[in-house]
Amino acid sequence: MRATAREVGPELLRRRSLLGAAGAFAAATAAGCATPTAASGPFDEADLAHARELRERGLADRTALRLVRELCTGIGARPAGSPADAKAHAWAVAALSSLGLENVRAESLPLRIWQRGPAAARLTAPVPRPLVMAALGNSVATPEGGLEAEIAWYPDLAALRADATERDESRVDRARGRIVFIDQRTERSRDGSGYGHAVPARVNGAVEAARRGAVALAIRSIGTSGASATSATSGTSGTSGTSGPPIAHTGGMRYDLSVPRIPAFAVSVPDADFIATEHAAGRTLRLHLDLQARTGVEATTANVIAEWRGTDLAHEIVLISAHLDTWDVGQGAEDDGAGVAIVSAAAGLIAAAGRRARRTIRLVLFANEENGFDGALAYGNRYREVPHQLVAESDFGAGRLYAVRSRVAQAALPVVDAIAQLLAPLAIAHPEATRNQGNPGPDAGVLMRRHRWPAIALAQDGSRYFDVHHTAHDTLDNLDTSALPQNVAAWAATAWLAAQSPLPFGPPAL
Repeated sequence: MRATAREVGPELLRRRSLLGAAGAFAAATAAGCATPTAASGPFDEADLAHARELRERGLADRTALRLVRELCTGIGARPAGSPADAKAHAWAVAALSSLGLENVRAESLPLRIWQRGPAAARLTAPVPRPLVMAALGNSVATPEGGLEAEIAWYPDLAALRADATERDESRVDRARGRIVFIDQRTERSRDGSGYGHAVPARVNGAVEAARRGAVALAIRSIGTSGASATSATSGTSGTSGTSGPPIAHTGGMRYDLSVPRIPAFAVSVPDADFIATEHAAGRTLRLHLDLQARTGVEATTANVIAEWRGTDLAHEIVLISAHLDTWDVGQGAEDDGAGVAIVSAAAGLIAAAGRRARRTIRLVLFANEENGFDGALAYGNRYREVPHQLVAESDFGAGRLYAVRSRVAQAALPVVDAIAQLLAPLAIAHPEATRNQGNPGPDAGVLMRRHRWPAIALAQDGSRYFDVHHTAHDTLDNLDTSALPQNVAAWAATAWLAAQSPLPFGPPAL
């Protein structure tokens, strides 16, 4: 996901790291435009005119708003392998078919899932205090009746890693037999880099704590919610997710078979502040935790795929994507209902325009991005021999796009530059220093790295994204939808030009 390499936890004990128009164009052809006027760049004028028309129609389109409303209010949370996940597949197949896309299908795949059970945590000393908490995805359960222990406080993951492991008996007593608390803060940032810096505490904290003899892990929520966060500007259908009662952020974590698996959870930002204050005052803190969960449950999910067929290079693929699954809290509006709506509306806009590009534009709504990248891995295995001109993903909420970057061969940069020029009226920049250092999103990034497929990243403003990310507040009423049309306009123009490009984009410069 962006400058945040979104390292959500892999599937338990398994993985470690792992982008009416038709009438206007018909009229132009009838008027004698069979031979297009040459343009100064890699595209002829007819291609650029079509892309501009897509861009302008996208700015007036309201399909994305309708789709995200349907998905969030009609289905809501849709964790991979759940009945709601299956309902989302059926909804997506129907929605994409209604947009005029072709070869719409759901490609099933098996997986093993984690299921949340009841959980509660409370401080028992120095004063009794119930905590707002959420189990981390993949956490094992506590023993029956729960567990209680003293807290060993660490300011961040680096401080925990600086402690010796159990091999050095003289320095390990700080964590042994205690509940490690990692107070890693998440800094607000437009590109999500604050999350990228903080998230290893969630992903790797339990392993590091267990190496030092801890009995459980607690962390400050990896998110920017809390009383100190400022309000987001209200949008078409939503307001800031920072107001209201405290919330805890969930998300995936991992285990290592070489050390014991210990239960892991996150607490709200106000609760983390209280714990930090008590620790700074020199008070001993004790915590009781009761956490129930199931791991390794057999289930089935699916990638939902739709296409707009190409012409002479139809065997080559321009892949635009989002992920359909969510965590089991909220409605998945930011993560990733907005992305699903954006790329679906963009693909539908291309189909409605009626003109076919040289390459096939394929829309993929990936399965289980949140906890294992099963959908991306299955897609890559199935289509590894198919040439991909481009992979790209919308998975950063509904924020306004502010930059376009690529990961393509040097020879293809003039094409990306031409796409960037067409996006410039949308206030989307093309930073020179990093123009070919784009990260196309979590699933698309997996495919880019594993298969050396070229990529484009359309960067969204994520300043407010982590206020609600992975929480019960990730709902439609907290989603600022004002920038959805700008996103749709950019994705439609980008995908069509990439598919029409006179040059191949790969292999990428990794």
